[in-house]
Amino acid sequence: MRRMTTEKEQMGMSQATRELIEKLDRDHWLSDEELLALVKAGPAKAAAALLEEKADRLRRTIYGNQVYVRGLIEMTNYCKNDCYYCGIRRSNRDCDRYRLTEEQILACCREGYELGFRTFVLQGGEDAWFTDERLEALIGEIKKGFPDCAVTLSLGERSAESFERLRQAGADRYLLRHETATKSHYESLHPETMSFENRMASLRILRSLGYQVGCGFMVGSPGQTAEHLAADLAFIRDFQPDMCGIGPFIPHHATPFGNEPAGTLEQTVYLLSIIRLLVPGVLLPATTALGTIDPVGREKGILAGANVVMPNLSPVAVRKKYELYENKICTGEESAQCRGCLAGRMASIGFEIVTDRGDVKRTQAACRKQTVGK
Repeated sequence: MRRMTTEKEQMGMSQATRELIEKLDRDHWLSDEELLALVKAGPAKAAAALLEEKADRLRRTIYGNQVYVRGLIEMTNYCKNDCYYCGIRRSNRDCDRYRLTEEQILACCREGYELGFRTFVLQGGEDAWFTDERLEALIGEIKKGFPDCAVTLSLGERSAESFERLRQAGADRYLLRHETATKSHYESLHPETMSFENRMASLRILRSLGYQVGCGFMVGSPGQTAEHLAADLAFIRDFQPDMCGIGPFIPHHATPFGNEPAGTLEQTVYLLSIIRLLVPGVLLPATTALGTIDPVGREKGILAGANVVMPNLSPVAVRKKYELYENKICTGEESAQCRGCLAGRMASIGFEIVTDRGDVKRTQAACRKQTVGK
């Protein structure tokens, strides 16, 4: 079900923009200046349609029509940080806090395994209760009970020693959104206790330890400019992540940014297409946030080049408590138990969901031209 650009749409696009898209499709590389020009060209309808067509074709060449499904377990909404955009920030006194026990997490894994899931994503705030010792024990139990499954962690910044211990315990992947690749913008979104340099250093440490590493950023966050987005794309181009999670900024009332406008679906899917073309083999989620701002947002993300969805395996009683942003969807297809509904939604746009590990294979050498020294 490939979206093809019409002759009318082609006519509505400048020659310079068309040439940038063709170059990106051919070389899987653009300079910083070219990335900025492409960001500024979007999300115009004609440019978005052509990018989507190119990204969809490339993704099908590498992954066919398969969409990988990851079982998400939101293990704690306690967080020591006070990020200005996040609903579970430390200062939100109205947040109904919870912390899953090891037994509850393992029960989620058992249920997910019976449903066919072979990747578990353990996500949470930066909760000091989850010490290295507790996480090592938890990862060990998951690997013992489900040896054919991958364990992905998304638990924020930790020390290099902690990252290494969790890797040795059996963690396969680590997702750590960089949020923005511009220091001044990062500092406008976070309190002084958080460091842009430490966030970027953490990603490099994770890569050095042999994790499959994911980064990502918010689209439409307060103060974000085209230059910021181009810097994010340049960082992704250079870092070459195994996974990349981007989603629209959605405000939460209990934050300093509660009255800021949300990011848009159009800009998010436009950037998804660019990322697919920059990093051809990347595992690229169509996020829950996309489904929150548009009833068929995840489908639109898949059609734009994404190839991962992450249904929620968390206990139903806590799903609404893990509220990073307002009105997060957490029922219906978002429930892992309704995997058949999600499969039907993907089938309606010509895709099939697969629940295996889907290990990242470094396919870039086979599917992209990369010119050294650009």
